[in-house]
Amino acid sequence: MRVLLRFAQAIDRLSEMVGQWCNWLVIITVAVGFYNVSVRYIGRFIGVQLSSNALIELQWYLFSLIFLLGFAYILKHDQNVRVDFWYAHWSERRRTWVNLIGTVLFLIPFCLLGLYATFDPVLGSWGRLPNGTWGTWEVSSDANGLPRAPIKTMVLVGFVLLLLQAIAQTIKYAAVLLGYQQVTQQLHQESENLPFE
Repeated sequence: MRVLLRFAQAIDRLSEMVGQWCNWLVIITVAVGFYNVSVRYIGRFIGVQLSSNALIELQWYLFSLIFLLGFAYILKHDQNVRVDFWYAHWSERRRTWVNLIGTVLFLIPFCLLGLYATFDPVLGSWGRLPNGTWGTWEVSSDANGLPRAPIKTMVLVGFVLLLLQAIAQTIKYAAVLLGYQQVTQQLHQESENLPFE
């Protein structure tokens, strides 16, 4: 179990690092959005086109990155949305069982299905043709737009990160059920204290 817990800790460190990157992406997204809005109004005032489709698309690419890469971080800190009012009143052990069963039966299969369903479309976006040869990248249909392949690849990366964190959570839930008190304290601490709150 200790080897598995070390593996889970390595995944946790990866999720933390990506989560910190997402903090910076939020700031960059806001800056790009502010720039886009500002130059649109300034351009109208002076009669010159100062914005471009590339910057507008960059803004929603950055937002998509925050969304896709943030899943694992949110799962690690147990900040996902819960609508079950019974869950809050259950014992720690019962909640751990529910989390373990939900992760193994639903979250991990969902990630695997997501990887399976998006793999071929992502390759197609990079230019893989049905006959196995390679063509050109998929690009935006808008003038001066950005290529679509890199952002579509991030869907796969997001699923991989979420799958890894789901495996780490499964290991930690199992450790709690087996009586590893240190893991119980760690899970409780992660759900209570987010570094950027």
